[in-house]
This record gives sequence, structure tokens and C-alpha cells, in this order.
Amino acid sequence: MGLASFLGAIDTASRSLSVVNRSAPDPVQRMLETTFADQPVDVDELSDDARGDDVVVLTEQTAEGHEVVATSPLEVVMNSVLLVNSDLYKTGQAKLDEFELPSVLTRLDDVPFSLRGYPESDKEKLLLVAISRYIERHAWRAGNGRLRSSFQRLSRIEDERGTRAVYKKVASTDVQTHIYGIPDWSPPTNSNLVTHGGYTDDFYDSWFVVYTPPEDESVEAEPGDRTAASDGRLDDVEPDQPVALLALETEPKRWEGYWTFRPSLVSDIDRYISRNM
Repeated sequence: MGLASFLGAIDTASRSLSVVNRSAPDPVQRMLETTFADQPVDVDELSDDARGDDVVVLTEQTAEGHEVVATSPLEVVMNSVLLVNSDLYKTGQAKLDEFELPSVLTRLDDVPFSLRGYPESDKEKLLLVAISRYIERHAWRAGNGRLRSSFQRLSRIEDERGTRAVYKKVASTDVQTHIYGIPDWSPPTNSNLVTHGGYTDDFYDSWFVVYTPPEDESVEAEPGDRTAASDGRLDDVEPDQPVALLALETEPKRWEGYWTFRPSLVSDIDRYISRNM
């Protein structure tokens, strides 16, 4: 089954995004709704005198009711996903040391997504691009451990200036940086990148970014133990927190996948890649 066997490894979480006390124009709300159309994430609007204006609240359905998972300013969500396109990441305008992703997005972990690429959609796939950069930044800030990333074609690292700069920066630390794809490019001889090339379905169809800390430092807590994030960033994730994005191109320009902070699942995905790719 290959990497596809991991697509069913999560228990679907029920999450909702609510824009509270919106003063931003109507098109902003429509863009947020469009971004998550046909996904298992409800998007609505609320008025709440206890909160400020233009706040996005992420809630999860539990046995006790709706639990607040994270809150972020709407402006941060707009500037990271709604008002940008993937060129921001490809060209290097989204610099690694300045990159932040709102916690209402990063905390959509363990939610299965079915996303379309351009030209069918110019926003859906961007969510995975942003999460990929988030994990790359997480690895860089940790400064050690291991990062495994697939590109379908290794030449994408050379073709995309922003991607090339990110991986050069990550590989300059003590992070073991492994890249995977069809072997149509090789890094310079002085590069710290470790390349893995192949022609199986796992190489052709996969999009993964997997960070694992040194084995003796990995946190044991599952994501449910994290407290609610409230300042727009996922500051409650420690540098030694494992995290993985996994997506597969099941049809041309259609992706199925998720990201997770569950240490056992991240470890299983990392182990499969190590042994089979």
C-alpha cells in the first residue's frame, strides 16, 4: 500500500472556524469560506461582546460541547493565506526567519483534507504549502533532529528560489535534511542535503514534510494535551515536538492528506520513509 496506507491513520477531528465580530469586508469572509469549501471544517460568523473585533476562533466538538482550541487575529489569517498565493513561497518572499502561521490554521491537525491545485483552485493547495513552510521553520528553529521532505521532482528545489533558500538554511544547521523525488537534479557537492531518488508511486505521488527530533528528546504528549493557543501562533509546541504533513496526489492536481503532531504517527511515517524510500 505504500504511503497511501497512512491516509486512514487519523481519527477525524471535528473542527469549526468562526469569524467573530467581523468588520472586514464581505469578500474576506467569502475567501475564508471558499478556502475550506468541501472540507470537514465548518466556517461561520459570530457576534461576541466578550471578544474583540475581527477574531478567528477555532473550536472542536467534544463530548462536553464545543471547546476553544485556538484564536488568531483575522488580519494574520488574511496575510498568511487568504490574500497571498503560492508565489510568495516559491520566490522566497516568505522568509523563513520571519514566517509565522496563525494557530487557528496549524491547529487543524488530524483533519483530513481533499484539495485541488491550480487551475481548479488557487487557494486550497496553498494551505498545504503554508503548513510545509511551518514545519520547515519548526525544524530550522529546533536546530537538530531530522527533516524528510518530498518534492515529486528533486529539480523543484533548484527551480524554486524560495524553496532552495529554505533548504539551504535548514541544512546549514545540525538538522539532518533529506529530500526525496524523481532524480532529475543533484545538489552541489558542498551541499548538506541528503538526496533520495526513485521511480515508485511513493516518489511520484507523495508530498510529505516530516520533522523528528533527536530520539532522546521527543516529547511524549499527544496534541490533545496542549493548551489553547491564543496569540496567533502555535507557541505551545515545543522545539522537540514531532510533526508531519502527508499528502498524496490521488488524481492529477488533487491531493488527499493531513498534518499531525502525534508522536507515534509521525514516528511511523518517518520509519516507513527511511526503510522504503
